[in-house]
Formats: sequence, structure tokens, C-alpha cells
Amino acid sequence: MALMHVDFFSDVLGMSMNMDVILPQQTRGQIGMEGKMGDGRYKTMYLLHGMSDDQTTWQRRTSIERYVSELGIAVVMPTTHLAFYTDTAYGMNYWTFISEELPRICREFFPRMSERREDTLAAGLSMGGYGAWKLGLRASHTFGAAASLSGALDIVGDYKRNVEECSDRLPLFQGIFGSEEKLQGSDDDLLALARKLADEGAQLPRLYAWCGTEDFLYQGNLKAWEHVKKLGYDLSSFESSGDHQWKYWDEKIKDILCWWLGEGQILA
Repeated sequence: MALMHVDFFSDVLGMSMNMDVILPQQTRGQIGMEGKMGDGRYKTMYLLHGMSDDQTTWQRRTSIERYVSELGIAVVMPTTHLAFYTDTAYGMNYWTFISEELPRICREFFPRMSERREDTLAAGLSMGGYGAWKLGLRASHTFGAAASLSGALDIVGDYKRNVEECSDRLPLFQGIFGSEEKLQGSDDDLLALARKLADEGAQLPRLYAWCGTEDFLYQGNLKAWEHVKKLGYDLSSFESSGDHQWKYWDEKIKDILCWWLGEGQILA
């Protein structure tokens, strides 16, 4: 594999941004790891970070490069700051950046990345799980599948919980989403988005979710899973003992790759 640290300018955000990108490389001489590169264009996973993280965290906390080395896929890990992948109320268009500008820039920089929706996955944890499902539900023409680990899938409930637990967080969430009333039913509300896309008769994304039963986001996940299943989405949802930490996400990202690429994949 090749790991690239990319600094670039975002016209949408009006500032310099960063992403780390893993690209396939055919290798035979590496000790303990073999790199593979398929023919033609390669599938791409956009791997999103959580609230406290940046573009480096998936590499620092997991073995993601090793997991994908034999799969021949690309992995894009962008930084998106603490903006919940949203065109924020305070005027920074992080949603437009992640859903439109970033895929275009990646495909310009790395022309072997496939442009097919079925070859493009959004995945992430916590805040990034929310962002991944949002990409699948609101930009399904680009992202054919979306996977969440311990995701903030019931964002209206999470907004309320955060503010109730710590009133100092109210300015943060108001700056991102506006008021709770404005958020509910909007295009930033995943439950409303799922219903809207299903009602339009559009091609629905494949969805994946895992959450630990001791996670503070578990009840919100159950609510979201039941909702999208009733709407007819192809959802693979899983729960097991666990809370909100990396020892679970390091394991579960392998399950996501097997789900997306096919059950025949075995990752060590």
C-alpha cells in the first residue's frame, strides 16, 4: 500500500484542508504483508472520524492499512473538524465539502478511483457514523453504501441529550444545526432523510450498523435501525457487548469491509 498525506485547498470552505489516502500497490517483498492492486479502477472507502479526532486517527488507533492491503481498494480519511458533516448554521459548508467537493477532488488527484456509486462506500464512527449514513441517504447518487459504528444516528435525540447533560454544549450544537426544532425533520435529520429518500422511490443505499449494548448511543441506534427497516432499506445491523471505544471499532471495521466487498473476504 501507499500512504499519502495530502494538503489541499477547499474552495467550498475557503481554507486549507487535510486528508490521508491509502492507495493500492502491488508488492511481493514486504515482510508480513502483501499488497495487491486489481485491474481497472478501484473501489473507494471514505472513512470518517469522530468528534474528538482528525484525519490521522483511524491509522493511529487501528490497523486499517494492513486490513486493506490485499483488497485492492483506496481509503480516503479526511479531516472535517467538529462540524457533524453539516452546512453549519454559522456558515461553514462542511456538508457540501464532504459530499460534493471532496469526491471530485479525490477523483482528480487519483484518477483510478472509480466513479461508480456501487464502488463507493462511506463509513465512520460516532459523529463519523452519522456522517456516513448522511452521505448514503442524502448523496446516494455518489455513495452506494454507508456503514456506521456506534453512530449518532438519532441526531435529534443526541442533540437533546448533549444539551441536557452539559448546557455548555448548547452553543456548539446551535452553531452547527440551529435550534432543535429546526433540526427535526430537516435534511440533517437522518430519520427524516431516510423517509424522504424512500418516498421519492430513489435507489436506496445499502446500510450497515453496529453498536455496543453498553454504548450511550445504543438506544438511538435501535430507533434508527427499526425506522429504516420499516421503510424497506437493506440494513445489516449488529449489536454486541461493548461501549464507545477503539478496541471494538478496530475489529468492526473489518466486518464492514467484508460486508461491503463480499463474505468471501477474510481479513487477518
